[in-house]
Amino acid sequence: MTDSPASSPPRDIHFREFVLLCACLMAMNALSIDPMLPALPDIGRDLSIPQPNDRQLIISVYFMGLGIGSLLFGVLSDRFGRKAVLGSAMALFVLSSIACASAQSFAMMLVGRGCAGFFAGASRVITVGIIRDRFRGDAMARVMSLIFAVFMLIPVMAPSFGQAILWVAPWRWIFWVLVILSSMILLWMLVRLPETLAPENRMRITARGLFATVALILRTRSSIGYMLASGVVMSGLIGFILSVQQIFFDVFDAAAIFPIGFATIAGFMGIGSLINSRLVQRFGARRMSQSALIAFCLIAAVHLAVILMGWETLASFMTLQALTMLTVAFTASNFSAISMEPFHKGAGVASSFQAFLTTAVSAALGSLVGRAFDGTTLPFTLGLLVFGTLSFLIVVWAERGKLFTRPNLAKLRDADMDFH
Repeated sequence: MTDSPASSPPRDIHFREFVLLCACLMAMNALSIDPMLPALPDIGRDLSIPQPNDRQLIISVYFMGLGIGSLLFGVLSDRFGRKAVLGSAMALFVLSSIACASAQSFAMMLVGRGCAGFFAGASRVITVGIIRDRFRGDAMARVMSLIFAVFMLIPVMAPSFGQAILWVAPWRWIFWVLVILSSMILLWMLVRLPETLAPENRMRITARGLFATVALILRTRSSIGYMLASGVVMSGLIGFILSVQQIFFDVFDAAAIFPIGFATIAGFMGIGSLINSRLVQRFGARRMSQSALIAFCLIAAVHLAVILMGWETLASFMTLQALTMLTVAFTASNFSAISMEPFHKGAGVASSFQAFLTTAVSAALGSLVGRAFDGTTLPFTLGLLVFGTLSFLIVVWAERGKLFTRPNLAKLRDADMDFH
């Protein structure tokens, strides 16, 4: 394995199939969240959920489980290999989704959702570990962007998919279809994906080894900084997911166009990921993501001004939120790649810590925005501006005030060798 940008993973799986499979593995989380959004009122009625804002727990509990699971599965995959751990966790995810489909109470639903999120953490962190096994630096950022571009087709279509199911069947069938689709992805992975973790890079699970990796993350300013910055800026995306159904239904009385509206907004994130995949190796992950983060803050400030001036409409919300999602696409994959730059051996542990930290931060802050919903778009938009500004300040700290640079690959290689 060299540090030159590889054009394909192992020969027994084509690069395009590799990208598509990784995208589907990561999309399991979107499949577990976005199709539920139009069904939340029906679920709330059938499970006797008293307060409308409490329905958000069906989403936020999933994110909490995702954060906890993310901390575990990357570590296990560094010891036992990517494929075995991922396959086992996905099978348990299927069982958890069956429990959700069969839930007869709100408590049972929350337990099932928490377990599903926990096991879905494997698909997120191990997929990043698989990619890091094969790529690094801007090359990894390019591959991550390609995966995000494909992955974003899922949230674009998911609410419409969920709404289509509701037209012909009860909401429980959303979970049953999720069971079928996740089982198909599991089978595809088992049949086609080779083991990507080289035997010499397997690590024994010891407290000393785990602490050594975490210590390296904590003392590597770019790694911990970009992990925190990613978690903070992604809080806006979590807040959007938690609030968007109520914004369309209650603020704008636009329930009929919710699937189309959501798809339009989310589609800009897919477009951004595709553009980033084309440009990131030319301009660098840092330049692309830092410029996008500044744009994120400016758009949020404009949106806040529109609301305070009393000019907010469905059109203004969709336009400004679509532009916001466009900028998020340039931060998500690039921040992930930058924070993983120093890690070759121990990529699973680093990916686990990254996923745990970003999910814990984004779920906690995003839930605050969701719970603050007051029948307007003001709390959500104010949260975006605060999160964007804080994320930018963290990036400035991580880069010691030197923005728009490219990494020293020789220095990264030396750090990687020292870690080994």
